[in-house]
Amino acid sequence: MPVSLPPALASFVDVLRCPTCGARLHPGHGSLRCPANHTFDISRHGYVSLLTGTRATSGDDAAMARARDRFLATGRYRPIRRIVAQLAADTMPGQSNVVDVGCGTGYYLAGVLDQLLDARGLGLDTSVRALRATARAHERAAAAAWDVFRPLPLADRTADVVLNVFAPRNPSEFHRVLRPGGRLIVVRPTGRHLLELRSQLPAMVGIDPAKERRLHKVLAPFFATADTELVEYGTSLTGPEALDLVEMTPSARHLKGADLDDHGLVPDQVTVSVLASTYRPR
Repeated sequence: MPVSLPPALASFVDVLRCPTCGARLHPGHGSLRCPANHTFDISRHGYVSLLTGTRATSGDDAAMARARDRFLATGRYRPIRRIVAQLAADTMPGQSNVVDVGCGTGYYLAGVLDQLLDARGLGLDTSVRALRATARAHERAAAAAWDVFRPLPLADRTADVVLNVFAPRNPSEFHRVLRPGGRLIVVRPTGRHLLELRSQLPAMVGIDPAKERRLHKVLAPFFATADTELVEYGTSLTGPEALDLVEMTPSARHLKGADLDDHGLVPDQVTVSVLASTYRPR
C-alpha cells in the first residue's frame, strides 16, 4: 500500500527540485517524481529518500542517533537550542522557509519552528535513523535524505533561514538557496567545549584551534557576519549522559562504551561552549 504524503513534506514540495534533472517534484503514489519520471520514495517513517541510487557520505548510525535522542532529551543543550531559535526569530518574519542542513534528529529545527509559528521546516541529513526522528520532531518539519556536499535539492533563493548546527558546510549552496535577505546560522564548538571530558578521554575527537580561521575563509566569499553569540555554561553529567554525549559525536567512531566505563570517574561538571553566528549573503 503506498505511503501517504506527510503534511509537512507536502507543504515543502513546491521548493524541492529533482536532484537528477533539476525539475520540480510532484507527489506520486508513495513517492515524489519529476516530469522525467525520476522517482523518490517516501519512507513509511515520513521522510523522502532523495538519495535513492546514490552513495552518501557517512551520517549517524542507529546507535549514534539513539544516543543523540537520549542526550538531547535531558535538556543539557537547551540553551544552545534557545539561542538558535532566537537568532532565527530576530532576523526573519514568522512566515519563513527554514532548512536545517545536517539536521540530525531535528532538535534545533523543532526549536526554531516553535519560535516561528508560521514557518515551515525541512531537515536534510544522510542518516535515515536520524531522519525518522526529524519527521516526528515537529508537525511542520519535513525530512529528506540528502548529502550536504552535493548541490541541495532546492530551488534558488527559496530559504529564509539555513541552519548549520554542528554539521558540515557547503557555503556556495547555502548562498544559492538563501533569499537575498535571508540568514545562515552556524553553530560550532569553541576550544573550551567539553574540555573536562576531552581531558579525561584523550581519544575523543579534538577541536582544531584553526577551526575559526578556516570557517571564515570558506564563508567569506559568500557571506558577511551579522552577529555572533557565545553560549557558555557548566552542566553536570551522569555516567549514562556522558556516555551518550560521547556516542552521539564522531568520537563514537574512536571510542567504545567500555572505554568510558573502564576509565572510571566522569567529571562532575563539563563546560558547554559554542559560538552561534548569523551570516547575511553577499
